[in-house]
Amino acid sequence: MTEWNQPPGGSRPTLDDVLKKILQQLKRFKGGPIFILVAGVVVVVLWTAWFTVQPEETGIVQRFGKVMRTAGPGLHFKLPYGIEKVRLLPTARVLKEEFGFRTVSVSTVPGEKTRYDTRGTNKDESLMLTGDLNVIDVQWIVQYRIEDPIRYLFQVRDTSKTIRDTTEAVMRRAVGNRLGSDVLTTGRVAVASEAKTEIQKILTTYESGVRLVTVELQDVTPPDTVKPAFNEVNESRQDRERTINKAQEQANREIPKARGVATQSISEAEGYALERVNRAEGEATRFAAILGQYEQAPQVTRRRLYLEAMTGFLSDMKGLYIVDKDQKAMVPWLPLESSGQPSAQGRQP
Repeated sequence: MTEWNQPPGGSRPTLDDVLKKILQQLKRFKGGPIFILVAGVVVVVLWTAWFTVQPEETGIVQRFGKVMRTAGPGLHFKLPYGIEKVRLLPTARVLKEEFGFRTVSVSTVPGEKTRYDTRGTNKDESLMLTGDLNVIDVQWIVQYRIEDPIRYLFQVRDTSKTIRDTTEAVMRRAVGNRLGSDVLTTGRVAVASEAKTEIQKILTTYESGVRLVTVELQDVTPPDTVKPAFNEVNESRQDRERTINKAQEQANREIPKARGVATQSISEAEGYALERVNRAEGEATRFAAILGQYEQAPQVTRRRLYLEAMTGFLSDMKGLYIVDKDQKAMVPWLPLESSGQPSAQGRQP
């Protein structure tokens, strides 16, 4: 059994390497150039009659340019020596297009950052004009999958360039229909969602065989030349918003308090008015009743009213002095407290 030495790294040997090995082995045998030629043709035919499709790929088999079939992951065979050719597409992989920047290297070591290229060569596709005539720098990515590999290869001449041109045109229109402040702050998600829907619609119309996964805005900033002025304006807007929020907070606190005090005052005034009216009506009713009794018995009623008035008046007094104008030598003392005893003793002045 002949052992083939693989190149460094374990990669698949090329056709030239195989032919060289075969020629070296055939030099040991006798049979002439014809045998060597036949053996070389057989090896070439067998070598070009099989191909391998990786797990994330789909193979498109073409016979003289015409698509014959597709092949899934695994080992497959085809007509050899250029009769059938295979084109492999990563249909199970998420592909990405970057706008405004380029990924230089992706870090696989913890703690090491991925490096990006954001030089001025990419500014032509990221600088955009907004609806309020401001210029902003928008960087974004588009991720997609190859949904139909046959359409991806043959329906559009250059599918990758078509995706880039379509995406840039749609993104410029979405940004141009909005204010620059909206794109920089709260409108980023809406811009990405609107762009994704519009891009997918156009690519479906083109029958490109592509299905978008996501459209995401990475970094949205003003141009470097106007960043200081933009930061000052942004700080002023933040101060204004902060002042408005503070005033609104105070208004929300004071207005309900004032309304509560006003409602309380109105309720107290209404209660006082109702009390006065009811008291006046009661007094009027009482006076009418007394008048009726007085008309029937004036002397009795007059005396009863006098006694009731004196009873109410004297009940609030703590002491009472009764002075007789005819008696000057002695002042009688009449205590009115409930605990005291009446006494007729007097005191010489």
